[in-house]
This record gives sequence, C-alpha cells and structure tokens, in this order.
Amino acid sequence: MNEEAEELEGGNASESVVRIGDTVRKPWQENSAIVQKYLKALQMAGVDVPKPLGKDHDERHVIEYVGGVSAMDQLPLGQDDLRRVGRLIHQIHDASEGFGLPDTTGWNLLLPAENANLMCHNDLAPWNLIMGERWVFIDWDAAGPSTRLWDLAYAAQSFGMLFEGQPVPEAAARLRAVIDGYEADEVLREALPEALGKRTVAMHELLKSSHEIGFQPWAEMYVSGHGDHWRGAADYVLRNKDAWKQALA
Repeated sequence: MNEEAEELEGGNASESVVRIGDTVRKPWQENSAIVQKYLKALQMAGVDVPKPLGKDHDERHVIEYVGGVSAMDQLPLGQDDLRRVGRLIHQIHDASEGFGLPDTTGWNLLLPAENANLMCHNDLAPWNLIMGERWVFIDWDAAGPSTRLWDLAYAAQSFGMLFEGQPVPEAAARLRAVIDGYEADEVLREALPEALGKRTVAMHELLKSSHEIGFQPWAEMYVSGHGDHWRGAADYVLRNKDAWKQALA
C-alpha cells in the first residue's frame, strides 16, 4: 500500500526531505553511502541512531523516522538534560573510534577540522536532537572526518546557548554541564575555550563567504538572520573566553 509523502520542515541545508510512514527520504549525496555504513556501525556499537535503510526506487537516501520533540523547542535545557547530552556525544565519539576515516575525494566538507582523526556528525546541535522515549541525534548528512574537540566545541556552544543576549554566568553553567556529562579530560577542557571561539567564527565565515559567491543554501541563510546570529555569537564567545576557562577548570 502506498503511503502519502509528508514534507518535513525545519532543516536549512537539505532539499526535498519527506516522511513516508516510519521513514525519512532525502536526496542521495556523495557521502550518503558512507553515512549509511557509519550509522550501521554506531548502531552495532550500541548507539541509538536512526536506522539506515539504504536507497528507495527513486534513488533517495532512506533512514528511520524518529518521533519526539526537538531539543530546539525545549531550550534552555536543564543541568541534568545537558549532562545527558554530553554523555550521548561521548558515546557517539567513543563508538566512532572503530570506524575508519573514509576517502573524502569529491566531498564538500564545509568546516574541515585540522588534523582530522575521527568520523563525526559535525552538526550535533539542539535542532538535530530528538527528545522523547529515545534521545536521538538526526540529520547525519554532514558526517565526515573531524576531531572530538571540533565536534564537541560546536555542540557545547549551541547547547550551552553561548550567544549574544545570554547572561554569561548562566551560559557558563550550561557549558560546564555539557562538558561534565562528556567527562572531558584536562587536555580537552584546556583546549575548549579557544576551540569554541574558532568554531563559532568559522560558522560565521562560512555563511559570509557563501553569500559573497552565491553558494546555496548558506548564501540565503546569511541574509535571513543566520549571518547576524553567528556574527553576534562569535563576538560573544570570544569576548567571554575567560568565563569559559573558569567554568571548565
């Protein structure tokens, strides 16, 4: 029996994403085959991720639909929830150690990390976390080689709500909760304050440079509010670097 396709909203970088029954279907990309293998490997290692379901007859990337509410709609998350986020990210990173880095020739790696040594999600943020009976990170399309530090810095900044308008002590407490949940060691804690600034600046620069050359969808995102948000976030994170150092000491 054919089921009606329901267009899914909320994403910024994917086109033609639909739900059909208990599946999500989206255009097949250059890294989709690796993403399918990566999700399967994480699943086999005990991480709860959307089940990879291959291609459909329209050559679309098919994964399991995960029901629940978006963490984006629950912000700010409480301390216990933030620690749970940190634990989940640590579990993903640990499980990824067993997945070899793929050949990325032909891939469009938007924000490559220096000395990449770990397969990562690369967009572990509130808009990609589904909370319900299961807590599951979705939208693995940007998965690729990175590092624990680069991936965690982005997640900690976004879940910690380190952006303009947030009281610094509250943002610092949220940041610490994520990193405590991750059980980050001293080396990672010492590196994070600087990495937070670099990663946030890199996001703004991606949007700005994309706008200058017309690279979509980032060019449109730059003028639709994302550029201003990330410019402010970068200034905020850099300006309060000492507060992040103190919170993570």
